[in-house]
Amino acid sequence: MDYKSMLALSLPLGLGLAACGCALGLGKAIAAAMDATGRQPEASTKILINMATGCAFIEALTIYVLVVVFNFLGKL
Repeated sequence: MDYKSMLALSLPLGLGLAACGCALGLGKAIAAAMDATGRQPEASTKILINMATGCAFIEALTIYVLVVVFNFLGKL
């Protein structure tokens, strides 16, 4: 196997793995934020801001992986 076929196999798998991990992280973050809002409704604004910031950082990981995948696909 040469490096091109290894890249062709590993890049989509790596992107899928990163997407699944980010989806699980987003699900846990949103579930925790909804639980916290249910416990303290008066703090919902602060909870929402913190949740949105955390979700942006989690989602950035998938975007970085997508950029790296496109960069390496150019080498095929």
